[in-house]
Amino acid sequence: MWGRNSTRHGETPEPGSGGGDESPFEELSRRLQAALDVIGEGIVICDQDGEVAFRNAAAGRYLTSAPTDALAVQAVSELTREALAGHTPDRQLDLLSPARRSLSIRAFPIFGVVGVEGAVAVVEDITERLRLESVRRDFVANVTHELKTPTGALALLAETIEGEDDLEVIARLAQRMGSEADRLVRIIDDLLDLSRIEVNETPQKVLVPVDEIIGEAIDSLQALAVSLEVTVKVGDTPRHLAVPGDRRDLISSVSNLVDNAIKYSEAGGEVYVELREVESDIEVSVTDRGVGIPSRDLERIFERFYRVDRARSRATGGTGLGLSIVRHVAVNHGGSVTVESKEGEGSTFVLSLPAVALAAGPDPTIGGDESLA
Repeated sequence: MWGRNSTRHGETPEPGSGGGDESPFEELSRRLQAALDVIGEGIVICDQDGEVAFRNAAAGRYLTSAPTDALAVQAVSELTREALAGHTPDRQLDLLSPARRSLSIRAFPIFGVVGVEGAVAVVEDITERLRLESVRRDFVANVTHELKTPTGALALLAETIEGEDDLEVIARLAQRMGSEADRLVRIIDDLLDLSRIEVNETPQKVLVPVDEIIGEAIDSLQALAVSLEVTVKVGDTPRHLAVPGDRRDLISSVSNLVDNAIKYSEAGGEVYVELREVESDIEVSVTDRGVGIPSRDLERIFERFYRVDRARSRATGGTGLGLSIVRHVAVNHGGSVTVESKEGEGSTFVLSLPAVALAAGPDPTIGGDESLA
């Protein structure tokens, strides 16, 4: 009974099949069925004996004869029986096979002149809603935690300075307060950038030369590379290519990848930035020989605030938002970002973006490797 797209006791009229001789009732019934078939929720209507009188197309997808849907079929039967008794039950059903899926099932009695004459069950797939709610809760919790850490440190340092007379100690504490304030500013700036990028799904199309994207991103990290004793080597950068999009976001995406590679490299290590033309795209690969990423974390590193090594991230001043920013920039520009990594051996991130040839350019490349010592 559940395995077919039944309407009235198993009959499914073809859309638009109503002939000129159909009665007003038949025409109304056909239009009602067509309307219910286009909505996403599954609708099952039972008569007063619990027999299915109508089921829309979505219900046919949720309630098939497959073994994996047996629990959903059973739940609908149980809830419609309760509804026939005058109740309005609801249930959340979590199905794990073949893919994790969550269904919300609600049932309502249908009242007529002589009492309950039937029941209707509504089946809704809430998998994506629950995922987004989980992301939102995690995001709020992480933001709260990330902001509390530097603000708590600032309050403690200020309290310590207030009762301190030693000028050397005061200077050291003041320097620490400056570091915590800078960290707070970085978190807020990254949050604002991420919020702006998330809503900027169609960035302004300006042709940004690839060599300028790479050059500005590397220049902004020169001081960091020197301070951590990491060398950044840049391969040949094509001058004849440009990426259509938002200049600020494109530079930020490359900068975040290189920044991440520098911070997770050991002193004396090297970071390699290479560019390749692949059909109509430009691929920017950033490779380090640092600590690497455990395989269990690879699928989550682009989530906001997700950290592989929290202790190390805090030591390097990371906000946990950089890779999420990279992913959003890539998607907004019609590109992608991927990662390959092995724990203890390093990581390679590849940012792929659509590119176009510039009208003219003096030289195809800027010769040789550039490095930051």
